[in-house]
Amino acid sequence: MIEHKFAIIGLGQFGGAIARTLAQRGAEVLAIDQDERHVDEIADSVANAIALDATDKKALLSVDITSFDAVVVAIGEDFEQLLLTTTLLMELGVKRIIARARGRNQKIILQKIGVEEILSPEDEVGAAVAEKLVNPSIISYLELPDAYSIMEIICPPAISGCKLSDIDLRRRYHINLITIKKVSTVNESGFIKKVGRIAGIPHGETVVEGDDFLVLFGKRTDLERFIKVNQ
Repeated sequence: MIEHKFAIIGLGQFGGAIARTLAQRGAEVLAIDQDERHVDEIADSVANAIALDATDKKALLSVDITSFDAVVVAIGEDFEQLLLTTTLLMELGVKRIIARARGRNQKIILQKIGVEEILSPEDEVGAAVAEKLVNPSIISYLELPDAYSIMEIICPPAISGCKLSDIDLRRRYHINLITIKKVSTVNESGFIKKVGRIAGIPHGETVVEGDDFLVLFGKRTDLERFIKVNQ
């Protein structure tokens, strides 16, 4: 039984990726775009794909837009169309609306009209690239409220070969280790490649190695201090 129903409006690279991923996760997805080419490209990957004008109230009602658990407005090039579509969805009483913003000004406008969930993929990617340039040890990170973060980092050299009980992350650095990703070399059809596998829940006797990836949680300042001290 399908548990979730989502509509994605705007099937560019960003919207298309969301639609395909949701469908792969078992959700029922309605993909919408004015451009029939975009609709044709995704038709085989989702439950339903249709070409229509999302600023047309009758067109949206014809696909029962208010029945979906959430509607993602991922229109990228035409902000006026995105704004009109979002406003119309709000007027129709859609349960949950998630809108894309390209830049600070668009985000402010969407907030002003009452949109609570806003995606800014360009800003997020830009911030992630900048972070990796400044600190190459950080593989990925997720910003959380109240200055907390989850970071995946390369094992700092100073703790390679140490047991977690000796590193004492909580007491010395005020951070928690969520898990470790162990890297191994495998042969697939004659090609040698490195594969990362989650090592489960770490314990005090777990030894971290130089090619491990550590997934950590804590205040951003504490995480950065941990990386700097152990380089």
